[in-house]
Amino acid sequence: MIPLLSISGLSIEVDGKIIVRDFSLEIGEGEVHAIMGPNGSGKSTLVNTLMGHPSYSVTGGTVMFKGKDLLSIKPNERAQAGLFLAPQSSREIAGVPLKNFLFTAYNAQARVRDMKPKLKSPIRFQEFLQEKMKTLGMDASFAERSLNQGLSGGEKKKAEILQLITLQPLLALLDETDSGLDIDALKVVSEGINSMRSDSFSALLVTHYIRILDYVKPDHVHVMIKGQIQKSGGPELALKLEKDGYEQFDVA
Repeated sequence: MIPLLSISGLSIEVDGKIIVRDFSLEIGEGEVHAIMGPNGSGKSTLVNTLMGHPSYSVTGGTVMFKGKDLLSIKPNERAQAGLFLAPQSSREIAGVPLKNFLFTAYNAQARVRDMKPKLKSPIRFQEFLQEKMKTLGMDASFAERSLNQGLSGGEKKKAEILQLITLQPLLALLDETDSGLDIDALKVVSEGINSMRSDSFSALLVTHYIRILDYVKPDHVHVMIKGQIQKSGGPELALKLEKDGYEQFDVA
């Protein structure tokens, strides 16, 4: 079976410096992978590059998504193909209500991916969105607010998960989604991710800490140091990292 995502020998450069080198990873349909590692190990560089951020230059390797060359298509085309990024820091867009943003994004992807239900009517979409918000314990008025403007860190993370469960991606790249969350917010965010789990949803979860993995159980855990995977294993590897830290690896 062809993997949903196949990365082979990927090297990424930022401002003339190689951050990720000869990186390889495969993610199958329905799998959740966690990448753990210290600051500066290249985790965020990896996921931003997969989404097509222009600040990152690929200097070698290949990335195949659904059997097609991901690196050859534009960021919006990657999103339409079913790729989703929840970044560390969400951009604020004044004057664009969250519901309008999601309505436009949903229908742009639905045309390409044959998503269901068909929601070209703003009224039908609002009803659909309100049901999704209820699952996250979000007040309906939240959808009227400008995208990420004036939101707390926890509210921004909830908004990202609302986007996730609304847009129904095939592969979600979740970059430190647990960062800055209190226990209640972490549970809500985790429940949103878990509600997506199926044979048609995969995720690459980037994190420093094990606590989100107590709620979102990964199928595979990888340790990334100096732009490469140093070790891979099951959920038990995260427990070992919490106990022993990254000092067992050459992080200097």
